[in-house]
Parts: sequence; structure tokens; C-alpha cells
Amino acid sequence: MERFHGANVAIVTPFVDGCLDEKGLVDLIEFQIAEGTHGIVPCGTTGESATLNFAEHKRVIELTVQTVAGRVPVIAGTGANNTLEAIELTASAKDSGADAVLSVTPYYNKPNAEGLYRHFKAIAEAVDIPMFLYNVPGRTAINMTPETVARLSRIDNIIGIKEACGSLEQISDIIRLCPEDFILLSGDDFTAMPTVLVGGKGVISVISNVYPKGMSQMMEASLAGDLKTAQRLHYRMYPLMKALFCAPNPVPAKMGVEFLGRIRSGLPRLPLAPLDEAGVEKLKAAMTGLELL
Repeated sequence: MERFHGANVAIVTPFVDGCLDEKGLVDLIEFQIAEGTHGIVPCGTTGESATLNFAEHKRVIELTVQTVAGRVPVIAGTGANNTLEAIELTASAKDSGADAVLSVTPYYNKPNAEGLYRHFKAIAEAVDIPMFLYNVPGRTAINMTPETVARLSRIDNIIGIKEACGSLEQISDIIRLCPEDFILLSGDDFTAMPTVLVGGKGVISVISNVYPKGMSQMMEASLAGDLKTAQRLHYRMYPLMKALFCAPNPVPAKMGVEFLGRIRSGLPRLPLAPLDEAGVEKLKAAMTGLELL
């Protein structure tokens, strides 16, 4: 498996009594590596980065790097809607030894194409570390166009993108316009398999929190061109993919990890509310269907 390719887990951040559960995070990382996950992505959307303070954010990345100890790549989430904050988090991730960073499009500000270009260029010039852009319009209220991605791909240390637009048309345009070695990773479990088939290199995955072996096997089959196996795994996991988004991410994913007995508490931080009874039943049914419960 090439570096940064395959199934990279957008790992949840476990809390106990509202505080970071460091032992829980270490145990989760060991579980992920043992189950074949190809890379660890701390402090992304699924890691509740929006509600981590700076000290917690930096500690999660530091602890992740220390625990992984070079066994798989660590792509640290370091994005912000304030360019100076993003630079600070990116510099801290580099100091901690992260292999790359993941930088989301600035949310709320709604910059235009030139603003997006200057934001990411400023981060890339300030900190010499491989960077993945992160486009997730459903969260940020802005969609970065393939043309802007292509322009940014010419900056040396911007090596790829997590594309969570959900559009294979947009994904295809990015792959078509960017250099051949530019790494496109799906930002949605639903599009992970078809993204690889049109030229993507893997996924940053939510379902991997609950079923890492299944997603890693699907990505390996997809990258090897084994379409029959990839399709079978896609549809086998599809009900769980849907169940994990029956409430705002990562609420169902954290509860699923608790159901596995991998963390003490699957509760998210406010303003996210716990999973309701109907969601719990959907999640349990989907996990039971995969013989995870």
C-alpha cells in the first residue's frame, strides 16, 4: 500500500466526564492498526475538532503520533477559518511528528476562490509539511472548485485533497485537472469505492471507526482492481454507512464504538446531542447485520 493510500480512519475523540480520555484514544488507535487500517486521521470532523480547545487539539495529535510510532501514516487535522490559527495548529502538528496535515476550507467566512487560494498558500508557505486540502461543503457552506484545487496542487507541499462533495463529476474534474501524483481521497464512505474506480487513492472514513477491517479490505480490493470483491463489500457495509449518518456525525459513530466496548463513553460534546432511541435501534440493527454485535 502506497503512503496515504487506502482506508484512513477519521478517528473519534473519546471523552470521559467531558474530558479527553487518553487511554481510550490509545486503545482505539491500537484497535485500528490491528484491524488493518492504513492511516490515522485525528482531529477531523469526526474527531470533534470544532469543540476541542487548542491544548486538547495539540495533545490529541501528539498522543496519536506517539502511539502510532510510525506503523501507519498520521494525517493530522489542523484546519481553521482563521488562517493564523490554522498555521499555528499546522506548525504544532509538524513539531509533534505528524506525517501530513488535513486543512479544511474556512467555514462561516465564505471566502471566494482567491481567498481560498491565498489561505492555503499561506499555510503551505509557513509550515513545510505535506498538506491535504479538505472540501466539505455540507459543513462549511462553501464548495472549492476543481479549478481552485488544480491551482493549489501546483504548490509543492500540497499533495492531495479529501473531497467530501459527494459528486463523482467534481471528483473526476479534480483528478483530470491535477497532476498525476496528486492524491484524491474520498471524504464520504458512500463514494469511497467508486472514487477509487475513477482514479482516487482511498478514503478518510467514518465507518472505519466501527468496522475498520471491512473498509480496509474494500479499499485494498478497489485499488487492486478487484471490482467484484469491492462491490460486494460496498453493499455489505452500506446499511451501516447509512446508520452512521442517521444523526449528525460523529454521534452515531461514537455510540457504535462504545457498543463495541472500545471506549467507556460514546457521548459527544455539546452542541451535539446524544443519539436518540430510534437512532440507537438503527445503529444496533446495522451492526448486528455485520455480526459486530
